[in-house]
Amino acid sequence: MLSGGMMASASDGKATETGAARPGKGLFRNEASERYQEILEAAAALFAERGYAATSVRDIGERVGLLGGSLYHYIKSKEALFVKIHDTALDVAAERLEEAISGVTDPWEKLEAACVRMLEIQLDPHSITMPLMNDFQSTPLEVRERLVARRDVFEQTFRDLVDDLPLDPALDRGIYRLLLLTLLNNISGWYRQGRLTPAEIGRQIVLVFRHQAGG
Repeated sequence: MLSGGMMASASDGKATETGAARPGKGLFRNEASERYQEILEAAAALFAERGYAATSVRDIGERVGLLGGSLYHYIKSKEALFVKIHDTALDVAAERLEEAISGVTDPWEKLEAACVRMLEIQLDPHSITMPLMNDFQSTPLEVRERLVARRDVFEQTFRDLVDDLPLDPALDRGIYRLLLLTLLNNISGWYRQGRLTPAEIGRQIVLVFRHQAGG
């Protein structure tokens, strides 16, 4: 399981009509129905703003101008909507991660590229990543189990990256990976814009881990 919960940026940086970036904007552009895209974007923004427990299906419907049966024509439940948003965001993160490491052959450089990309995703101020992750425990148990299972699949990329590193045999690769992911997933708690960019922090993290591994 991803320690701390890793998820994708849910914003592509596009602006709304007022010029401000909206959480979830552009994430669901591949959905066939524009109306469904609108519902997903509204739900993603509300979950990020208010949290899972404080967001109702009625709130989502009011934001898009649909109530009752009209809204349920597009969605099954709040739980299903949350899972859909989570999984779509994670799919986008996986694509961005694969793009970052594609063509990189050196194991340490590959890990660095992955860490840099994950921090760019995690620390995007317009994403729904951290608001949803901080609210993770408020979801029903059955929803949490589905989210954890989906993240375990995503984590395979980092498992493969760590397995390829020339580490000291005395180091446990599972612990090494969990420590790395825990650090990546908790940086938003102390990161402030200023001295170092997310990319620079990502490179420093790999430098530290490489030094400790004797690489």
